[in-house]
Amino acid sequence: MTLEQVIFILVSLLTVGTGIVVVTNRNLFHAALAMMASFLGVAGLYIMLDAGFLAAAQLLVYIGAISILIIFAIMLTRRMMQAREIPFNSQSGLGLFTAVGLFALLASVIIRWWGYEAVSGRPEVPDTILQGTVSALGQAFVNPGGYVIPFIMASVLLLAALIGSIYIAWPSEQTEDEA
Repeated sequence: MTLEQVIFILVSLLTVGTGIVVVTNRNLFHAALAMMASFLGVAGLYIMLDAGFLAAAQLLVYIGAISILIIFAIMLTRRMMQAREIPFNSQSGLGLFTAVGLFALLASVIIRWWGYEAVSGRPEVPDTILQGTVSALGQAFVNPGGYVIPFIMASVLLLAALIGSIYIAWPSEQTEDEA
């Protein structure tokens, strides 16, 4: 086993393990912190795929912006720590069976359509394809016909969500004891 395979297994375990913590933890703050760790694992997988730009975008956008926004929204709510229910319900066995069955179905379809070579390793990409891709992506981001409008709309949407969460969490003039 090579060092790259060991690192891949460790990063994958980090990503999957923290993803499981996200969906099973009833404390929203702890789940948000685990989500940040899961995003960090995904960035590590991007680094292993030699996709440095995507790794940097994952770190900046998802860990640096989205996760912090979610943590602010959680902290602005009043009943953050009061969830005391058990994390599993009576349908966990059915959910596990469905997930394993769906994975087996998708894996068999991928292997049948594209063959075992589609999942056996990383294909070699010629250098002529990779030359200028980052600069072309950067030009597409700032080009008015490119991605700048959706990017600005997403930032305005996030700003509106933050303002709305502050408005909802803001204490009213009259408390419940005075009414």
